[in-house]
Amino acid sequence: MTWIPGPSTMFSFIRTLYLPVLSTFRMICYPINVVVAFVCNSLLGWKPTKSDVQGPCQSSLSGPNTVASAAANDLPIHPAHVKVIQTCRYYPPGVSEIIGRGGESFIGLVDESTVLKYPCVPGDRESIEIEAELLAILGDHPRILASKGLNEYGLMLQYAPNGNLYERVTSELASSFDQKLRWCKQAAEAVKYIHEKRIIHCDINLRNFLLDDNHDLLLADFQGMLKSTHGETVLDGLSRECSKSFMPRIHGDFADVKTDLFALGSAVYFIMLGHEVFPELDSLEDDEQIASRFQSGQFPTDSHACSKITDKCWRQLYESAEDILFDISQVQASKGEGSENQDIN
Repeated sequence: MTWIPGPSTMFSFIRTLYLPVLSTFRMICYPINVVVAFVCNSLLGWKPTKSDVQGPCQSSLSGPNTVASAAANDLPIHPAHVKVIQTCRYYPPGVSEIIGRGGESFIGLVDESTVLKYPCVPGDRESIEIEAELLAILGDHPRILASKGLNEYGLMLQYAPNGNLYERVTSELASSFDQKLRWCKQAAEAVKYIHEKRIIHCDINLRNFLLDDNHDLLLADFQGMLKSTHGETVLDGLSRECSKSFMPRIHGDFADVKTDLFALGSAVYFIMLGHEVFPELDSLEDDEQIASRFQSGQFPTDSHACSKITDKCWRQLYESAEDILFDISQVQASKGEGSENQDIN
């Protein structure tokens, strides 16, 4: 009897042949893409640190200032104080697809355990190199996304197959009360560890907590600060929190342990309730109103098991993430003695 391969077998066979060919093709084209990007940037007057070439172009909203764009008619509607950055996808050798984007970097899938974080503009590596230094200082830890080192294209990182916590919490998938508390505790564990290494994350939010194979948290996107033993800033990747996680302070560029703890409070709130603080306000369009509420002490008063913890974070009553971790553990220990809204004193 003659064996005839089924559709799934044929698909696997075709995919096996296709992927190496695609990877080789992209490797050949990569230097050409860089040259084309340079020429286009020069001719069109684009800022070389903000755009590149190849593939479908995208727009992203970023920064505090307005900048005129060569393609303004094609850009999305955005607040007047927000700068619009146009970028186009490209694929360094070994990257089979782009699975995400953070700030000025693409996240490209390399294999089932590795991704490449690389700049939207080839060669614009400063923030990625700072991230590599911070991750080298942190080393291996169960709550930190693992680094696999720099190469000529970018930073190789551990692949977190289950996406980020923001996507999970805002999805239609239900999360148990125990799971929510576990994520809150794991978030505090991550922040406690990086502070012990004198690293300030500067952008604690649910999008930067990734989920590993077991749906445990991994803190990622380290473009914050390294402090000296005297509190001086040694490295600064210039990352800062969004408005709903931003602790009011005189100088917006300032960051320390308490600015991270303030943002951790907003993250815990989001995990427990399934939505951001001030859900009726937009983090971009209403950023001044959000800042005004935080400045005047008008913090969310929703009832949840960790509401006293989040309030203490926002009022800057914690000295360390270790104190937050202890209080979350107290909630976990006492949760069986009452309802889900039971809290600590």
